[in-house]
Parts: sequence; structure tokens; C-alpha cells
Amino acid sequence: MALRINDLVPNFTAETDQGSITFHDWIGDSWAILFSHPKDFTPVCTTEFGAVAQLSAEWAKRGAKVIGVSVDGAESHQKWKGDIEKVAGCAAGFPIIADEGLAVSKAFDMLPAEAYLPDGRTPADTATVRSVFIIGPDKKLKLSMTYPMSVGRNFAEVLRALDALQLTYSVPLATPANWTTGQDVIVALALNDEQAREKYGELDIKLPYLRTAAAPK
Repeated sequence: MALRINDLVPNFTAETDQGSITFHDWIGDSWAILFSHPKDFTPVCTTEFGAVAQLSAEWAKRGAKVIGVSVDGAESHQKWKGDIEKVAGCAAGFPIIADEGLAVSKAFDMLPAEAYLPDGRTPADTATVRSVFIIGPDKKLKLSMTYPMSVGRNFAEVLRALDALQLTYSVPLATPANWTTGQDVIVALALNDEQAREKYGELDIKLPYLRTAAAPK
């Protein structure tokens, strides 16, 4: 079954390069980002894991935990981390789930139920395990993105999306196209003009259904 926005994400127990975790317990009350890869020791994925490692202070600032998943074993992940850290020039402190049995990839709808790892497999056999999932403290899916193997992910966009999700979490606000932190936000139509002004201050009414205000501090 497809995993949709605001669905409760699957809970699972799995081995990582840092030991066993139960996913919902690992998330706790934090935001979480799960990012997946089709195989260890692959070029694009190595640069992506490096980019995530370089952003460790940014994830921490936002109260977000990050965790990788790759369809290789924990021992392979530990060895791969050496390459990741060499490319990134910093430590990669986040765990990587060992999804050799494909249970996590299937639970998150990245692979069909009948998928298996053939002998002599290549990354192409698990090419669709190239997704990013942003999960809220309520353990529900807030955003997902899937990339082909030839396109490296832009983690600045993941950060921007996380900022927007956190700003608009459980409040009547949305962000416009290309929004970045500090820019005006859209006030939801759940509030009339008077209520919107009382809650968010001066409005810029561009259209009856498009009203912006300064982002809350």
C-alpha cells in the first residue's frame, strides 16, 4: 500500500551500523529524515551521504534526526562510512539501517512486495530506493521525494522544506513558491481577514484567496 502524506510511518526494528533501533522509539519527539540508497560504495550516494554529514549542525539546530537506509549489511555500512567521511571531510555521525532483507524499503513503498536481491546484483536492481522522507514528531509522513540514480539530491532543498514544514506545523499558514526562511508566508483561508490580522498582523491581500503576512518569529 502506498505511503501518503499524513500517514503514520511504519514502525520497525532493524540493525544499523550503530546497533539495533526501533524506529518510532528512535524518532522520539523529534523531526526525522530518512534517506535511502540502493547500494553502498556507489558514487552519487557517497556524495549525498557526505552532504548530509556536512549539515550535522543544521539538522541539530532544527531538532531533526537523520538516518540512512541502504540495502547492504551493517558491516558494509561501517566500511563505507570511511569513504563518506573522506569525501565529506567530516564525521558521519548518523546511523545507516542495514536493509538486506528489503523490509524497510518495502514498508516505505520504495520496492514492490515481490522484490528480492539477485546474486551479483547492481544498484539498478534497487534503483527506486532513492527517496527522502521527512517525518513529524507525530510519526506521520510530512513530505517525500524520490530521485533517479543519475541525479544527486539537493540537501539545501531538504533543509528548506524542513524549515517550511516546521513553520507551518499545526498552524493556519503555508509557504509560497520558492519560499526561504524570513520571507512572508500565506495565511490560510480558515481565518477571515480580521482573525488573520489579529493573529499575524498586517496582511498583504494580493487576491481574495491569497493573503500574505510576515512569518512568525
